[in-house]
Amino acid sequence: MKSKLVKKLISMAVVGTMAASMLAGCGNSGSGNDSAKTENTGDDASKDTSGDDASKEDTSGDDASKEDTSGDDASGGDGSVDTTEVKSVADVGYKGEPVELSFWYLTTRQEGTEELTKIFNEANPNINVTVSYYDTDGIKDACKTAAQSGSMPSLWFNWGGALGQYYVDNGVTYDFTEYAKEHKWDEVYSPGAMNLVTLGGQISGIPTSYNVLGMYYRTDLFEQCGIEVPKTIEEFDAACAKLKENGITPISTAGLNGWHVMRLIEQFIEYEAGAEEHDKLQSLTASWDCDAVKKGLERYQKYCQEGYFPDGFVTASPDDTYMAFAMGSCAMDIQGQWYDSTLQNNGVTLDNVSWFPFPNETGRMSAFAEMNQFNKNLTDDELEAAIAYTNFLFSNEAARVYPTYYNLPLPRTDADPVDAKVNPNVQNMIDTSSESGTFTITDQAFPTEVADVLFNYQDAIANNEHTPEEAAKAIQEAIEAYQNK
Repeated sequence: MKSKLVKKLISMAVVGTMAASMLAGCGNSGSGNDSAKTENTGDDASKDTSGDDASKEDTSGDDASKEDTSGDDASGGDGSVDTTEVKSVADVGYKGEPVELSFWYLTTRQEGTEELTKIFNEANPNINVTVSYYDTDGIKDACKTAAQSGSMPSLWFNWGGALGQYYVDNGVTYDFTEYAKEHKWDEVYSPGAMNLVTLGGQISGIPTSYNVLGMYYRTDLFEQCGIEVPKTIEEFDAACAKLKENGITPISTAGLNGWHVMRLIEQFIEYEAGAEEHDKLQSLTASWDCDAVKKGLERYQKYCQEGYFPDGFVTASPDDTYMAFAMGSCAMDIQGQWYDSTLQNNGVTLDNVSWFPFPNETGRMSAFAEMNQFNKNLTDDELEAAIAYTNFLFSNEAARVYPTYYNLPLPRTDADPVDAKVNPNVQNMIDTSSESGTFTITDQAFPTEVADVLFNYQDAIANNEHTPEEAAKAIQEAIEAYQNK
């Protein structure tokens, strides 16, 4: 694990120096792109697993003093991973012609995926899967470019909502509607996940995760500064002010590509609009040029002005938000249940880490789905093999071996319960979302051209270049332009 972390020690040292002085303020010491890495999965070279999302499942992290706990419950006494169980289900009984499959996936999950794909290929000699790895925004760009040039891979990772809708609208993804009926997917996958991958009247992929977002926080920093978990927006504001007063940046966030900052803005709008009105905004049936949006953006503007975000956050990469959180210079980070794995995969223990639902007064949490989409031009044999590979890669057996490389629990009706010893916050987040409800995360609710306007105006507000009122008007104009196409 330490070898994976060395390359980030220089930047982490800077953050660490800041953290030491900031923690002292509380009176106590405290604790991508278009190119891809293509692996034929037999390569045993060490891999960098930094980069992610959701949206970006940013599972890059660092703490050279900690030991990687990924796969702990499946490891042998010498620390090696025991793959006996997953090998027992790797032979999928494929009898078709030899096929070559290409899969585009996330760099953050490379280490576990590489070994599992190697096992799958060895067990099925007539199937060879080659995986190419991208960071979150890199895979978005690469897939869109491939769709436009007619060069899509056999299957690819994607999100639901507008991100997945693009490939439905452009006629490049396989329609699973009839297949799902024949194979009774309504009995196999969770309703919430199925709903989020049903796009444009068709089931557009196989769901691989269902995710909810909350506010992760450093329990040690809250305790040292005398802060209770906030239950109201006023208490949240007061917590941010107290942290800032004690030299700690309240919220780790990063503006590059927009989606990470968006996670907080959508909570402000949920608070101002309420559940019913926010749902109308997310479905584009209510005008975004309204008081609720303006007030939500005004709160974001205030947070920028008060210094509640890191210096230079507008141009910072979301890949790095974990760094300040892990080192203690930032107290909170708005993330999904994958963050348990994010930190552990990068050597950070969860001893001082917990979460709370953002106090938006509705109790609802932002949610989204992930899936594998499939090239509609696959032959019958290729489609059969690609589905079999997906079912293997996202099986209970695979997740037991590499639990921190999945956004658990799997979105299946037969999914294993989450191991609280490995991912202590996950089940509570899922249970809370079930009790209180969810809303669709904004960058899956918005078409890309509308999301881009929101992202641009987020930056402009932070840089004092545009007002919240101007942003609300511009977003609504982009929605109307989209609807009138």
